[in-house]
Amino acid sequence: MKIDARITLALILALILETAGGLLWAGRAAARLEEVERAVATQPEVAERLARLEEQVAEARRSLSRIERRLDE
Repeated sequence: MKIDARITLALILALILETAGGLLWAGRAAARLEEVERAVATQPEVAERLARLEEQVAEARRSLSRIERRLDE
């Protein structure tokens, strides 16, 4: 294999380092994506719990309104 004289060792090293940097970046991006996917997987549980809490607060407000009406009578 014959290498052109214009291609220096520094250019080859730069290409190798760029490739390594790209691979590291892709690995970190994949790790972040997995973390986001895990967080999104827990969202349905959180949404369900939030809906239950909202209903409990609404029931507490209705009870408080009934108590206040009785006290005003």
